[in-house]
Amino acid sequence: MSDYFTFDIRVYYEDTDFSGNVYHGSYVKFFERSRTEWLRNLGIHHFELAKQGLAFAVAKMEIDFLKPSHIDDLINIKTRLISISGARISLEQEAFCRGKKIASAKLVIAVIDVKGRATRLPKDWKPLFLA
Repeated sequence: MSDYFTFDIRVYYEDTDFSGNVYHGSYVKFFERSRTEWLRNLGIHHFELAKQGLAFAVAKMEIDFLKPSHIDDLINIKTRLISISGARISLEQEAFCRGKKIASAKLVIAVIDVKGRATRLPKDWKPLFLA
């Protein structure tokens, strides 16, 4: 549906496990940071959502871990919009290191209100995703 947004993340010691590889849970953080920067690039900021009593919540995430990465590696995260509906955004994210895909994720993000109920994305924001 859209082009990829790319964001680079450096692997730090805290991102690794006892084997010296990046801990699998660190990829969730890497993908989250990239999604936040993707939204910021679109002109959408979490604090603006919060002022409206809204937030984004991951409703579903499926990750494939393909190859390990290590301390000091530079990981390039690519984020792409797959689809958008009233309250849900489907995305694809891929992580690359030295040009090789090392992980990929498919996820669904829901827009929720302060009580945790799914709600519609503000109407003036949908065009930002589709631009």
